[in-house]
Amino acid sequence: MSKFIIEGGYPLAGEFEVGGMKNAATPILAACLLTQEECTINNLPEIEDVNKLLEILKSLGAEIERKPHSIKINTKNASLISLDKKAVQAMRSSILLLGPLLSRFHEVRTPQPGGCIIGNRPIDAHLSALGKLGAIITKVENDYCFKADKLKGTEIILPEFSVTATENAIMAACLALGKTTIKLAASEPHVQDLCNFLNKMGAKISGQGTHTIIIEGVDQLSGCEHTLIPDQIEIGTIAVAAAATKGKVKIKNIIPEQLDIILVKLKEIGVNFELGSNYLNILKTISLKPFKLQAMPYPGFPTDLQAPFSILATQANGTSLIHDPLYEGRMSYVQELIKMGANAVVCDPHRVLINGPTPLFGQEIKSYDLRAGATLIIAGLIAKGVTEISQAEVVDRGYEKIDEKLLAIGARIKRE
Repeated sequence: MSKFIIEGGYPLAGEFEVGGMKNAATPILAACLLTQEECTINNLPEIEDVNKLLEILKSLGAEIERKPHSIKINTKNASLISLDKKAVQAMRSSILLLGPLLSRFHEVRTPQPGGCIIGNRPIDAHLSALGKLGAIITKVENDYCFKADKLKGTEIILPEFSVTATENAIMAACLALGKTTIKLAASEPHVQDLCNFLNKMGAKISGQGTHTIIIEGVDQLSGCEHTLIPDQIEIGTIAVAAAATKGKVKIKNIIPEQLDIILVKLKEIGVNFELGSNYLNILKTISLKPFKLQAMPYPGFPTDLQAPFSILATQANGTSLIHDPLYEGRMSYVQELIKMGANAVVCDPHRVLINGPTPLFGQEIKSYDLRAGATLIIAGLIAKGVTEISQAEVVDRGYEKIDEKLLAIGARIKRE
């Protein structure tokens, strides 16, 4: 295992190029199983979640030609015989293979996926959606077995705004017989990006960006070329890092309309910024205001950014409340911030009160999950002294070479 070593106290300055969105990359790669023709994906982030999913696709027999931030993938020879079940079990995003595999092979046996330790994430919404489409689902030992000779269009009412369940249902419905209506569907930008990709392949999907998505089943899908949207979460993370260090950073390659609530919250907190058509300039910010933040389904505030925004709370003048009702394990990072000097109280598994401003001090701390790791890096950037963050590989799941990219804009950070 490696660790990040950070010398704090240096403002970030320069230009930061945002990569392709992690949460768009994984479902779109999975969707390549729905065609036997070649697909080209551009702006692909070089992160561990992508690498692991590609290894699973290779185990299925996919032919992959990879270049920097681009990939050509052909699944015409895919087969379930050599599916790497251990890799599936170790990766949460592998849940996105269920819909495409069931559509392609009609019978799938797979273990329940694992992933980050951020709380209990049952797959009930996935089972409900696929069952509505006609899958017969049984549990054999620790595996789920899915069988459907032909998926059939239907009305699906999801029990929650689950992003991955929405994506699985969409992918499974593309080649199903007839019309499928998904109600209470997730509307996140990466769900929209998946729908746009599938439509390029010949799918007939409408309603993306709303909570009702309609899919007219087609006989087959073709290959296509697609460029992933920029990563909304990376944009928010770097914006917080720039503001917290009192730096000046131009964040390039953004889609402003996908950042509405993030920008509203930054303005409310007192972060100085300038918004362009494809860039966000974070300007030097001296004084921060306390705030209330609740993670919600899109277009609400993204759960993946509540942890990074907690760093702004430690430097704000007053008491801030951060509430994440989605996952009960998302507050694990707070204990590490307390070690560094933060004045914070975890009220319950979903809420934390943070009083500021308080100086932070370098400590040896641990990254428990992907977004917590990014949060602790920002804490290290503003802390006095040296911070050592173990389990650096956890951050690599979703941020491409974050240490190198931060080093290029003035951070004192290295990996050992």
